[in-house]
Amino acid sequence: MKRTFPRFSAPASDALEEMTKLPATAMVFAAGVGSRMRPLTETIPKPLVSVGGRTLLDRNLDALAQAGVATAVVNVHHLADQIEAHVARRMHPHIVISDERERLLDQGGGIRKALSYFGAAPFLICNTDAFWASGGVENLLSLGGAWNGELMDAILLLAPTVGSVGIDWSGDFDLDASGRIVRREEKAGGAYVYTGVGIIKPQLFEGMREDVFRLAPLLFEAAVKGRLFGVVSQGLWCHVGTVAAIKEAESALVEQNH
Repeated sequence: MKRTFPRFSAPASDALEEMTKLPATAMVFAAGVGSRMRPLTETIPKPLVSVGGRTLLDRNLDALAQAGVATAVVNVHHLADQIEAHVARRMHPHIVISDERERLLDQGGGIRKALSYFGAAPFLICNTDAFWASGGVENLLSLGGAWNGELMDAILLLAPTVGSVGIDWSGDFDLDASGRIVRREEKAGGAYVYTGVGIIKPQLFEGMREDVFRLAPLLFEAAVKGRLFGVVSQGLWCHVGTVAAIKEAESALVEQNH
């Protein structure tokens, strides 16, 4: 059966103005070794894997640029020279390389290393192993429109667990009536998966002294405090975590265009 997908209509000008309150800077994670995508990633860094004729990295950077994000801090480690050469050809957004060649720092440590680029302002975070088949820009704008720094330490874009492409786990989160993220119970599924995109405050990293650490525990701590929120994205979201998922995502793109 042919999939059907939500369609986006252009927002009114006043709504667009409200929705474009995105941070000017993003942290784009491109340092991972892509172990689940071997042997492909032994010679190509995962962010440069092509899906439907475009690299995963470009799909995300293009959406950021179209949404008005001026600067993307891209961390590199595995096959870093290839990523640096690739992004050097881009004009928008402006690319800053955060070099992790000597030591892979995980997402939390990677952000901490790059904090000087963000100052005291909130910033976007963006994984490079997933993308929206349509509506990526609109989802980013919706995220910016929902951001409220007085109530939130972070806000994440979520996708429905059922119907998203490449989901081989039981979901990550649920949402309460106020839009706060509820972490799923142990061994229980969540209605939503984390898309790898969000807005986060640099203040979450105050007091962190380790060089290598995960981001997830900081987000979970924010959830316990009631300061982690979620926005459910629209359109088809594709997670590309394995070689098999490349074909699945490409098939979804073909269906999307028919």
